[in-house]
Amino acid sequence: MSTLRQAFIKFWNLELYWKVFIGMGAGIIYALIMGDAAMNVAPIGDMFMRLLKMVIIPLIFFSITSGVAGIGENKSLGRLGAKTFAYYLLTSMLAILIGLTLTNIIQPGVGVDINAGGKDFDPSSLSQPGSLGNILIRMIPTNPIQAAANGDVLAVIFFSIVLGMAITALPEKQYKAAKDLFDTFFHVMMKMTRGVIMFLPFGVFGLIAKAVASTGFTLFKAVGWYLITIATGLTFHLLIVLPLVFWFFTRINPLKHFKAIASAMATAFSTSSSGATLPVTMDCVENRAGVSNKVTSFVLPLGATINMDGTALYECAGVLFIAQALGFELSFVQQFIVVITAFLASIGAAAIPSAGLVMIFIVLDAVGLGNHPQAAIIVGTMLAVDRPLDMFRTVVNVTSDTMGAVIVAKSEGEQILTDQ
Repeated sequence: MSTLRQAFIKFWNLELYWKVFIGMGAGIIYALIMGDAAMNVAPIGDMFMRLLKMVIIPLIFFSITSGVAGIGENKSLGRLGAKTFAYYLLTSMLAILIGLTLTNIIQPGVGVDINAGGKDFDPSSLSQPGSLGNILIRMIPTNPIQAAANGDVLAVIFFSIVLGMAITALPEKQYKAAKDLFDTFFHVMMKMTRGVIMFLPFGVFGLIAKAVASTGFTLFKAVGWYLITIATGLTFHLLIVLPLVFWFFTRINPLKHFKAIASAMATAFSTSSSGATLPVTMDCVENRAGVSNKVTSFVLPLGATINMDGTALYECAGVLFIAQALGFELSFVQQFIVVITAFLASIGAAAIPSAGLVMIFIVLDAVGLGNHPQAAIIVGTMLAVDRPLDMFRTVVNVTSDTMGAVIVAKSEGEQILTDQ
């Protein structure tokens, strides 16, 4: 008994990605040994999925409200805020379009026979808005509490943004009290989300065992193509798109910037958290790139909260992959919903490891696939390869933040060290 306890403690102290790989391997072995009886551990995976979904609404609400409210800490920075948001919008939409294009070209989920058990699913239940106007109307809740209770995430995101903007307009004393309150609850939700993610290896075990028992290894081949698709998109965005945007606005050699932020990129890769990387990011941008404290203290914390290029690309491509694996062809309008929702969901993604896993359910729900009986199996298999992708997309997120800080500083007439 003591040996078993020591083995469990040793397992628990491993890095998360090792625990995930062990959980994946254990799930495969268990399914191969037990056969159809392996379905008896499926509730473990189902419970983990419910835990992830449990934190979605409060995490989005407090994350976005806190982030938007933070803009008001220095109301003289309105011009910086406009430039920063314009940059975030540009790079996030470019990342999403890359994910959309690659997934439609490579089609990693096409040909996967995963619909067993989902044959009674009605394709007409997929979201079919008639126009862009209907999408925008859906985003405005008539009752924010009811929207939260019904899981209408787009409406919750819209309300959170509006509430955050309203908080910035309060007198200084009330503004500070309201912002501190939302900051506190945001940190509470981050703690809760980290707690849920701690059980990721057990969730992966249950979900992988269920996937192998019900579908065999067909899905794993598709997930391999999915991994290649995401990695290709992230690489293209990191090494081609972001440097071109950076050079266009600054005329600075992107290689000099990469050299200046190398420590931040390495930290982002190892921690998978743009929030945990923030101190290193600020040091690199301020002391090695030469951006003023005024710009870094505004742009970078905001970017760590709401600028998630890699996460946006991942969510967009991930949902299209799931739709393909389930045998559905999303129309242009539905793919447009994926684009908009992926952008808004990336804003709500907390700056902690694997937060994108939580947010992918938002985009699934937006196109009506959230309740498909086989969707959880596919997401569970995606979890098994998420760790390296999470590390990579965090590097993309942090790199985009640093380039945004330099672009804003350059537009303000600052002398950048890497420009010399």
